[in-house]
Amino acid sequence: MLLIGLTGSIATGKSTVSSILSSPPYNLPIIDADLLARKVVEPGTPGYRAIVSHFGPTTPDLLLPAGPDLPENGPDGKGRPLNRPALGRRVFGQDEAVKKDRAKLNSIVHPAVRREMFYAVLRAYLRGERAVVLDVPLLFESQLDRYCGMVMVVAVKDPQVQMARLRARDPHLSEEDARNRVKSQGDVRDKARRAERRDRGKGLVVWNDGGREELTEEVRRAWEEVERWSPRWWGWVLLGCPPAAVGLALWGVLMNFRINKAWAAEEGERAKAKL
Repeated sequence: MLLIGLTGSIATGKSTVSSILSSPPYNLPIIDADLLARKVVEPGTPGYRAIVSHFGPTTPDLLLPAGPDLPENGPDGKGRPLNRPALGRRVFGQDEAVKKDRAKLNSIVHPAVRREMFYAVLRAYLRGERAVVLDVPLLFESQLDRYCGMVMVVAVKDPQVQMARLRARDPHLSEEDARNRVKSQGDVRDKARRAERRDRGKGLVVWNDGGREELTEEVRRAWEEVERWSPRWWGWVLLGCPPAAVGLALWGVLMNFRINKAWAAEEGERAKAKL
C-alpha cells in the first residue's frame, strides 16, 4: 500500500486537493490530521485535560462560555469545548513566548494524533486499499514524511494569493493575525522545493495559483506520476505478501532518512551562504 503524504500551508488549497483525491476517479481514503487533532482534544480526553491544565490558568477564555445552551461542565459533563480562536491567539506568532506555547501544544496533540494515524493506516492496509493519503499541514515539521512513499505538496507561487485566500476565508482575522498564521506553517515555496528535491517518484508539487479547473488538472497530472512510479499491480503484490510489504516499508524509511539528511545539509549550506 502506498502512503502519500499530502501537505502545504494554510490557504494554499490542500483541503480541496484532499477532497478531489477522495472522490472519483481516485476514491482514496483520507487520514486528516486536522480532524484527528480535534478528536484527541475533545472534552474528556487526556489531551483536553492537559491543555486545560497548562493553558487554563493564563487564558481566561480558553473554554467556550457557559450559557443556556452550554452547561458549565459541558453538554455531557466532561467539560466545555475549547475556544479555538482564543487558543490560536496563544500559539500563532513568532515571539519566543508564543513559540514555547506552540511547542507545548504540539507536545500534547502530536503524539495522540500519531497513534490515531497508525491505527487508521493499519485498517486501510487490512482493507486492501491501493493507497492512502495522510493529510498533514506540518508533514515535514513533524517528520512524518519519513514514513511516506510519496510526498505531495500543494503550493502557490504568489504569496499574495495565499494571504488573499486566507482573509477571504476567515474575514474575522486581522492582517497581522493572518500573516502570523501563514508564517507559523513555514514558507510553502520551501516545502515545494523540498518535495522537488526528493528522489524521483518520491515527491510532487501541485501548483494552485488558478481556479478549481486548473487545480483539478494539476491533480490529474500528479496522479499520473503516482501511477507511473507505483503501479496498481505492485500494491496487490505487497498486499499478498506482508513480509515483503514490511521490508519495503523499512527500506523506504531508511531512504527517507537519507533524503532528509541531504536536505538538512543543503539547507545548512544555503544558510551559510546568506551570512
